[in-house]
Amino acid sequence: MSNVNILIADDEDKMRQVIKIYLEREGYKIEEAINGKDALAKFEMTQFSLLLLDVMMPEIDGWTVCRKIREESAVPIIMLSARGEEYDKLFGFELGVDDYITKPFSPKEVVARVKALLKRSNIHHKSNENNMKINNLEIRPLAKQAFLDHDEIFLTPKEFDLLYFLAQNPQQVFSREQLLNKVWGYDFIGDARTIDTHVKQIREKLGTYKNYIHTVWGTGYKLKIGE
Repeated sequence: MSNVNILIADDEDKMRQVIKIYLEREGYKIEEAINGKDALAKFEMTQFSLLLLDVMMPEIDGWTVCRKIREESAVPIIMLSARGEEYDKLFGFELGVDDYITKPFSPKEVVARVKALLKRSNIHHKSNENNMKINNLEIRPLAKQAFLDHDEIFLTPKEFDLLYFLAQNPQQVFSREQLLNKVWGYDFIGDARTIDTHVKQIREKLGTYKNYIHTVWGTGYKLKIGE
């Protein structure tokens, strides 16, 4: 049994059980929550490696659970929802969701997404953990914090990961598909505009320094500082 502990929060018992069976086959430890209130209570009591949250849950919905958790933790979160519209996915990403799976789905897909997200999370944790400073932009990987002129920029986990990746590769141009692959860990087929949403959010938080993230028309984005 691995030391990976995953919380599945879904009010549908059959859904939880199917996902649980497939994830336990991979050696993961699984805990269950039957609604949003239950999920938050268990999150406060246990350290989880990853959360699977259904959007439409009684007591407290999945979006609210995600928002409350993001106030104190960067734990990887995958949302499960019967709504697959782009607006819903982008709303989730803006809240700090790491991945979004639309129902109905194959349990094998869930396992693949969980593995990819855990791998990516581990790589970020083990990568260059030294603080980096580029002009007046400072990034602290271990704390997942970014500062401009010594003032903290409050970023969602994925916004931080994207800014950190670009800062590790200044002046290098990446396409949207490359950024999805590098930052999310695999391709989000059909959702390349997710990158545009995250870039827009980061730029707003950079304020007068929003041009640090430079658009290369027809290609993608790069971190451009000092030119």
